[in-house]
Amino acid sequence: MAALDNIRVVLVNSAHPGNIGGAARALKNMGLSQLYLVQPREFPAANAVWRAAGAAELLDSAVVVETLEEAVADCGLVVATSARERRIPWPLLTPRECGQRAIAEAQSHPVALVFGREDRGLTNEELQACNFHVHIPANPDYSSLNLATAVQVLVYEARMAALEADRGEALSYADWDRPPARAEDMEMYYEHLQLALGELGFIDPDNPRQTMTRLRRLFSRVRPDDMELGILRGMLTAIQNHIHRSGGKGRPD
Repeated sequence: MAALDNIRVVLVNSAHPGNIGGAARALKNMGLSQLYLVQPREFPAANAVWRAAGAAELLDSAVVVETLEEAVADCGLVVATSARERRIPWPLLTPRECGQRAIAEAQSHPVALVFGREDRGLTNEELQACNFHVHIPANPDYSSLNLATAVQVLVYEARMAALEADRGEALSYADWDRPPARAEDMEMYYEHLQLALGELGFIDPDNPRQTMTRLRRLFSRVRPDDMELGILRGMLTAIQNHIHRSGGKGRPD
C-alpha cells in the first residue's frame, strides 16, 4: 500500500471549495494523502473544511501552485481526466487500467492524476502535457460527474490495484532499466525540439500548426526514459551546432 503515498491528485483551477473538500475526503477514504491545487479560485475556505468531513489535514497539507507544470514537474507518469474525444486522439486508459498503472509505477517514481475545471475540464495544452488520458464511462445520457465523484472513482481504482499488488497479483507494467523522463524534463525537451525544428526550417516557429501536438503525442506514447531523453537532446544540440557552423538555415537544397 506504500505506493499510494507516491500518487498525487491535482485539481486545476477548481471553482467551488466544496469540491476541494470532497476530493480531500475521497483521498483519505482510499488511503491517499497528496493533494495539489493549481490556482484554486477560493482556498482556503470554510466550505472546503466542512465538505472534507474529517480529512481537513489533507487541506492543511495541500500544495498550492500557479501552473500544472509546477504540480507535475517531478512526476514520471501524468494521467489527465478527459470527458470528450479530441481532434487528435491521445493514448487512453480505462479507470481500472489507470489504477493499475498508477500503482505499478508509483513504486519507483511520483504519479499524478489530473482533474480539470468543473465547467470545462482541462485545456488542450494541459491535456497535451500528460502521458495518458483516462475516461470514466458514465451513462451517456447523463455523463457529467461531480469533480469529487470523479476523484473518488479513480482513487478507488488505485486502492483496488494496491490491494491486488499486496496479494502478489501481477500488475500490467513492465520493469525498465531506467526511470521514465520527468514531466519537467519532457517540457524542456519539447521547447528544445521546437526551437531546433524551427532553425532547421522544418516548421514555422510562429505557426507550427499541429506538428508539435502530434510530436507530443508520439513521445507520450513512447515515454522515453531519462537516458533516452538525454540522447535525444544531444542529437538536437548537434543539429543546431551544425546549422550554426555552416551559417545556414532551413532544409538543404
